[in-house]
Amino acid sequence: MRTYDFSPLYRSAVGFDRLARQLESAARSSQENGWPPYNIETTGEDAYRIEIAVAGFSAEELNIEAKENLLTVTGKKAANDDGAPQKTYLHRGLAERDFERRFQLADYVVVKGAALANGLLTVELKRELPEALKPRSIEIATGSTLIEGKIEPKAKKAA
Repeated sequence: MRTYDFSPLYRSAVGFDRLARQLESAARSSQENGWPPYNIETTGEDAYRIEIAVAGFSAEELNIEAKENLLTVTGKKAANDDGAPQKTYLHRGLAERDFERRFQLADYVVVKGAALANGLLTVELKRELPEALKPRSIEIATGSTLIEGKIEPKAKKAA
């Protein structure tokens, strides 16, 4: 297991502290146990989908929270204190443990919805740029001169 030291980045770069935190977070999360497994796919130009294998979890046992640029998906198994006799397993390969999975989102990526079907939790994401950041076309005016920020229209010829 390899650890990375990002302190030189903090000492020599100004304004990149968020990037360094993201790199540190990615390095830590790659060392996690990898459970539950997940897929991230692109479904369009600015659309994404995260699928997380959550077999055995009900919708009530799952929580999705988006705060700032962090998406957190947690699963907490309900206690099986329903009075049923304890089960004796010969092999137990299905994990029924709590989990927390975090995803760092880019700026302007928002959660559009989530669904649970066939043991897969699907989270739909979309990048929505504010109008001020979208490219816009600038009209080119025609005129004779530019005086104090105003374009003077061409003078009409007298008849």
